[in-house]
Amino acid sequence: MRRQEKVERIGTLLDELYPTQPIPLDHTDPYTLLVAVALSAQTTDKKVNQVTPALFAVADTPEKMAALGPDRILELIREIGLAPTKARNLWTAAGQIIEAGGEIIPDYAFLESLAGVGHKTASVVMSQAFGIPAFAVDTHIHRLARRWGLSDGSSVERTEADLKKAFPEDEWNRRHLQIIYFGREYCPALRHDFAVCPICSWAATKKQALAERRTTRVARGSR
Repeated sequence: MRRQEKVERIGTLLDELYPTQPIPLDHTDPYTLLVAVALSAQTTDKKVNQVTPALFAVADTPEKMAALGPDRILELIREIGLAPTKARNLWTAAGQIIEAGGEIIPDYAFLESLAGVGHKTASVVMSQAFGIPAFAVDTHIHRLARRWGLSDGSSVERTEADLKKAFPEDEWNRRHLQIIYFGREYCPALRHDFAVCPICSWAATKKQALAERRTTRVARGSR
């Protein structure tokens, strides 16, 4: 199957499975989305959504977040992974946003200059808060792009570039969310059965399927 045929077939199936793509992190505006995405690193969206209501009740703007201080922020997000570091970053970033005028600017250079905000977080905010085409690559997307032979998996940066070449720009925002949902529902990282997966069963490279079967056998043998 030619690469473009594979991409089109994947896109058609993703549209059938996920015709709508609700944003999994609860938020009310670009700032609260930025905070939620920053908190989600190495933490599930479910846990973030359990923690942010209390946080946003007292700090849903940069000014309120800065006024809280890092210690109070930590108390509110303690259940989140890497909470001490994230609390300091939220407080510092709030100050940076205030200094820049108090609003979230839809600009990569600005977003990535904020404490605790990397390219993936910036891409999510650009796409989901402002509708600007972006292809934020998380662990699910990185894994599936490699499995489907759309990227070699050598780096997150390479995966992002390859997916942007594969899919039309006007599809990037929805494909990002659809692939995340697909990864969670059908394509787990461990003990994945390629033969029954709606996409891996025909799109995965033989080399990748064999490599993952070997990895699984080794993991089981080491127990």
